[in-house]
Amino acid sequence: MALPKVVGTEIEYGITVLNQSDFNPVLASSAVINSYAGGRARIQWSFDEETPGRDARGFGFDERPLEVESGLVNVVLTNGSRFYVDHAHPEYSTPECADPREAVLYEKAGELVMDRAVRAAQTLLDPPERLVVHKNNSDGKGNSYGAHENYLIARDLPFGDIVRHFTGFLVSRQIFTGSGKVGSENGRPDVDYQITQRADFFEEEVGLETTLKRPIINTRDEPHADTGKYRRLHVIIGDANLSETQIFLKLGSAALILSAIEDGALPEAIVFEDPVKEVWSVSHDPALAYRMTRDDGSTLTALEAQWQYLEWATKYARAADLHPAYERVLRAWEEILTDLERDPKLTADRLDWTAKLDILNEYRARDELAWDDAKLRLLGLQYHDVNPDKGLYHRLLARGRIDRLVDDQAIAEAVVHAPETTRAYFRGECVARYGGSLVAANWDSLVFDTGEETLKRVPMMEPLRGTKERVGGLLDRSPDAAALIRALGGD
Repeated sequence: MALPKVVGTEIEYGITVLNQSDFNPVLASSAVINSYAGGRARIQWSFDEETPGRDARGFGFDERPLEVESGLVNVVLTNGSRFYVDHAHPEYSTPECADPREAVLYEKAGELVMDRAVRAAQTLLDPPERLVVHKNNSDGKGNSYGAHENYLIARDLPFGDIVRHFTGFLVSRQIFTGSGKVGSENGRPDVDYQITQRADFFEEEVGLETTLKRPIINTRDEPHADTGKYRRLHVIIGDANLSETQIFLKLGSAALILSAIEDGALPEAIVFEDPVKEVWSVSHDPALAYRMTRDDGSTLTALEAQWQYLEWATKYARAADLHPAYERVLRAWEEILTDLERDPKLTADRLDWTAKLDILNEYRARDELAWDDAKLRLLGLQYHDVNPDKGLYHRLLARGRIDRLVDDQAIAEAVVHAPETTRAYFRGECVARYGGSLVAANWDSLVFDTGEETLKRVPMMEPLRGTKERVGGLLDRSPDAAALIRALGGD
């Protein structure tokens, strides 16, 4: 049987300071992270067991990040997440989540964390300087930044099976994962409006890079878990979404298809003649009429491909023992495809790219704006502002024009408390209870200073251990980090 799909996301946020002539994104991002006043531990991120240079195809090499990275601002929050500076952006990585709905909750918690941190950092600036942070993927000047997804898969699943079966899914799923963008970038053909913000920046089918020559299938082999049992599939082709339903569908449908691949339940592969070209072409066609060419010469639209994947996923789910959240994923998937087929406008209450397109068309009609008008680009950017008083997405939300999957109270609680269903619970509780004794962390270990001569590392190699059920009582019986280490059998 397929492994339970532990999932998580990593979002790099766009940042700028208006009316500041010497704006430095690294300094601004550091100010944001440092200004966050919520429950946290500012500790070193341990790179001892991280190997971003190791390639899943078997010919990579072990490579530790540059030393300069370890000096950047990094905090671990009481909800088990990581909040830090990466590539001159403030980044929020969710804790490990046991199902896609839980992942939605913790990604939305990240938006709230970011907004609170931005508001606090704003007090450090002199008027009229204003700090602005966007949950988007492109600055409109040829630079793109990531919105990555992570899925737990079995080590013994041949990586070639993932490439063969998952590529077509990722290419065609753009119709419900895009956040929408005015114009094109990176030398792609001119277009008024496209479905996704990231498509123009993909250049290879398979590869290790994440910032240059971006591949559809990323081969980084860095499981953050027992390397003999697990892989972490690092998906970099996707937009940063604001719609809760869209995040849920993006993560849930991918997890279902990966489980089906792992169980050998896909009867065939949808293979495209030129997948990279199809990524650009699908994104550039909001009418959803473009026909992709398969390796056998036949053609199909992205919608037709997704209907096929949904059919396979539905048959698989009927026979598999899956988390109950996936029943809702299948319903949302079918509803979205049905409405996209009838008229993409019908999905404006659930998909960012159609919601944004509606807003832009309203402004175009009211002010008689051409698609190349700079005002439209600014409006498109404003959709992603994390400030609820400024962001156009939040205005739609306030007017009841966007569907909700989780509520504000649950999001606020997720800012403070970690998921109880994964090892993130142990990490988050250790930050909350023993933060003063923590000196370093990464996804699969914590390092404590208990006052002895040597530091104590606690390994966390199993993503589905460290749950509240397994360690809650142990933590309650351990008043300090030294007692915890003794209870865990440490010397």
